[in-house]
Amino acid sequence: MASESERNKRLLQDVLAKPGNDVCADCGNAEPDWASVTLGVFVCQGCSLLHRGVPHISRVKSVQQETWDASEVELMAAMGNEAAKAKYEQKVPAFYYRPKHTDCKLLREQWIRARYERNEFEFIEKQEPYSAGYREGFLWKRGRDNGQFFSRKFILSEREGALKYFNKQDFVYLPQARDPKAVMKIETLNATFQPAKIGNPYGLQITYLRDNSTRNIFVYHNDSKEMVDWFNAIRAARFHYLQVAFPGASDEELVPKLTRSFMKEGFMEKTGPKHTEGFKKRWFTMDDRRLMYFKDPLDAYARGEVFIGSKENSYTVLSGLPPSTQGYHWNHGITIVTPDRKFLFACETEAEQKDWIAAFQRVINRPMRPQEYAVEAHFKHKP
Repeated sequence: MASESERNKRLLQDVLAKPGNDVCADCGNAEPDWASVTLGVFVCQGCSLLHRGVPHISRVKSVQQETWDASEVELMAAMGNEAAKAKYEQKVPAFYYRPKHTDCKLLREQWIRARYERNEFEFIEKQEPYSAGYREGFLWKRGRDNGQFFSRKFILSEREGALKYFNKQDFVYLPQARDPKAVMKIETLNATFQPAKIGNPYGLQITYLRDNSTRNIFVYHNDSKEMVDWFNAIRAARFHYLQVAFPGASDEELVPKLTRSFMKEGFMEKTGPKHTEGFKKRWFTMDDRRLMYFKDPLDAYARGEVFIGSKENSYTVLSGLPPSTQGYHWNHGITIVTPDRKFLFACETEAEQKDWIAAFQRVINRPMRPQEYAVEAHFKHKP
């Protein structure tokens, strides 16, 4: 006869096979092999480590490696991922970012704490920090010239349609002056977590357009919840702006437009329009159809931007460089053909070359939206 522990293991496998239990309750990763025996959810290994950070809420066990008793299996059967979702996600705002398993640790950890520890999605009043339409506070902002971080006052105002920041000294000592150092319109605002690039686990990159050119600022806060609240406040402001701009659009259509991660980033070499200047190493960021290049990954302004249109509009990407090309140090070339000229790049490795070509191809294969024609026209008339 099977032992009690073997019976419990079999019953647990039956529970795991139920709909919804086949993906991580927190990040959607496939085939979760851990479970919270206090919350009754199945989670992946990555999220199980984050659950260990809230031991007063969650106690995790391995589905395969550990012994389970009958009461623990019963709790898992009674709850499970679908029931937990119904309980802990009753009132998640449409704009609130739901992290995937590929997202940074900060987003996944704060999502777990928001759900189970703070019960933010059961009680709407707990969502005030990011849903109010107005937010102010101090963030550490990277200086443009020397790379040091300075405390700056930030104000997000949905009513004014802008995120502004001020020099701390001006704001504290000269409140009547209060001229912002920058006004970032919500219309063009984007925010994406970049912990590795910024060198801080809570590092956020904010981009916006000024005179139709991209500007970057890099910020962080020492409190992880504060940083994620700022991120979701920006998403909320963008959501309400887009609801007004596109009155007929559904939440499902608007949510993907709130914030976006960059399609690809990394170093490549490039040459100028005459292809005779020699190749220079630059940091490239692919932000939808804008390919930007910087001298340093943390530069505030791009040295230049290239618009990547669609194949219907005569844009193509080719592996390799024209035979006469000289002056490159890296051997894995890429040529982007546009209606006006060819752009030449070189990658250090074949793997990087393939990744960049795949990213360019994804954009080129996608038909252009009406508003993108206006962006393309601006690029063509840029000096």
